[in-house]
Amino acid sequence: MGLAISTFAALALSVLPASAATLDEVTERGHLQCGVDGGLPGFSAPDDEGNMAGIDADFCRALAAAIFGDATSVKYTNLTAKERFTALTSGEIDVLSRNTTDTLTRDATLGVEFTYYNYIDGQGFLVKEELGVDSAMQLSGAKVCVQAGTTTELNLADYFRVNDMEFEPVVYDTSVQTREGFDGGACDVLTSDKSQLAAIRTELTDPDSAVILPETISKEPLGPVTRQGDAQWHDIVRWTLFALINADEYGVTSENVDQMREESTNPNVRRLLGVEGTMGENLGLSNDWAYNAIKQVGNYDELYQRNVAPLGIPREGSVNALWTEGGILYAPPIR
Repeated sequence: MGLAISTFAALALSVLPASAATLDEVTERGHLQCGVDGGLPGFSAPDDEGNMAGIDADFCRALAAAIFGDATSVKYTNLTAKERFTALTSGEIDVLSRNTTDTLTRDATLGVEFTYYNYIDGQGFLVKEELGVDSAMQLSGAKVCVQAGTTTELNLADYFRVNDMEFEPVVYDTSVQTREGFDGGACDVLTSDKSQLAAIRTELTDPDSAVILPETISKEPLGPVTRQGDAQWHDIVRWTLFALINADEYGVTSENVDQMREESTNPNVRRLLGVEGTMGENLGLSNDWAYNAIKQVGNYDELYQRNVAPLGIPREGSVNALWTEGGILYAPPIR
C-alpha cells in the first residue's frame, strides 16, 4: 500500500506545472517581455513616434518600473488572439497584457492565471449608419465581422441563437484586419468589446459613417495574465496593478508622489510608497517598487485618462470608476 501511494504521489507531482522563477529570469535578462495586441488604440498601438502606447502597454511599463526601477526596461511582442496563450505558456513572453477576458475555461484549462482587471468591458456592435439600424435585435441576416479565437466569437453565436436570429460570420485574425474588412464593405456589422469598437471607429476612413448600438451583450473583464506554477510572479503582477488602483484611491499621482512620500501621515500611503513596512520585500522586490511604478507611469486614473478617455469613453459614472465613486474598481489593501 505504501508503495502504491508513493507511486501515485509521484505521478500526481509529475503532471503539476513546474514552478518557474520568472522574476529571476526577467532580472537576469534585463527587461520584461510583454505580450500585447499592438494594433488597438487606447490599449496597445504605436504612437506617432513608434512607441507602444495604451493602457495595456502602460501597465507593462509600470511592472518594469516595479521590478527594475526603470519603466523603459520592457519589450513588446505583438500577438493575435489565437497566439496569445501559447506565447505565454511557452515562455515567449513573461506576462500577457492584451485586452484578454477572464473566463472559467481559460483560467482552468490553459495553464494560465488571471490577476485582476485593468478595464471592465462588454461586447457590442458597430454598424454602418446607412443601414438605419438602432438596435441589435434588427441584425438578423447580417454579415458580421469578428476576430477569431476570442470570447467575442462565442458570445456572437450565443446572442444570435438565444434571439432566434441568423447571421453570417466574416472571421479575421487581428483587430486591424477586422476593421479593414468592415471599412471595406466585407460585412454590415463589426462586433467586439465596446472599448475596441470606439477605438476601431476612430480609425475608419469616415468615422461618422458608423455608430455603436446601445446593447451590451456580455461581461468582458480584461486584465493581465501569467503562467500557472509561479506564485511569486503572479503576486508581483497582481499587486503592481493593485498598487496603481490604490494610488488612485489615495490621491497619489506621478506629480505629487514625492511630496506624498515625504509628508503623508496616512499609513496606507506610507506602506504603498515604501516609507513603512516591507511590502516590496514580501514580493521579492525593493520596498520602493510601487513608488517607482507610480512615479514613472502614474496611478490607474492617469493611465485611463491618457489612453482610454481619448476614445470617447469617460471613466466617470462607468463600472471602471473606483468603488468609492460608484464604480466597481476595488483593490485589496497594501498592508
